[in-house]
Amino acid sequence: MTGTAPDYLNPQLPIGLQHFKIPVVQATPESVRGYGWLVDDPAACQIEITRWPAQGYRPVDTDSGDEGGTTEGIFSSEWKGDILYGSNEAVGGHYILGYAKEPELATVHHESKPKKILMWHANYHPDGGQLFFPLENKPYLVPVALPGDDIRPEQFICFLCNGLQGLYIHANIWHEGVFAINGKRRFLDRQGAVHARVSVDFAREFNCLLEIPLTDLW
Repeated sequence: MTGTAPDYLNPQLPIGLQHFKIPVVQATPESVRGYGWLVDDPAACQIEITRWPAQGYRPVDTDSGDEGGTTEGIFSSEWKGDILYGSNEAVGGHYILGYAKEPELATVHHESKPKKILMWHANYHPDGGQLFFPLENKPYLVPVALPGDDIRPEQFICFLCNGLQGLYIHANIWHEGVFAINGKRRFLDRQGAVHARVSVDFAREFNCLLEIPLTDLW
């Protein structure tokens, strides 16, 4: 845990990792409470920006420290064979979000539907909240956990969203982008422009990958 940015497109994961299944939870106003909320109209969704922390006993003036604004763009989540790729135009990010089989066996040279997602990484943004709003009316997944740096795999759940609403998450909520169940999905992404990230690498910290089953979701 050095703070060094992961190599998102070439994570070089260890071989022989265990799988830790996390529950899939239907996203409802009640189930997402504490993590964020469901969004019907992205234009009406205000992104929370965290005020810059004070360095000592003198507080940051209340009319300052939260003026960095937001950035937005298209977040794409696309399966290519066994690999789920993500890209985020809002921050210029490109990632491997997960795998449908052991990473060392994964290939892009087929078009079969994935039966599971094996997730190797998650992060949170201390500077502000984040909105994912679907541009196609199809279900999607967002893995999340409540704040705290002493994070463990068993604290994660995965929201199944119906594709008719977006999901807004608060600052400090652990997540890993947004996951297509199959094929390619596009989302409006809006988030704090500072885009600070705090990461967890499940493969190296816990010798496991988080598993999200997909066969009942097609």
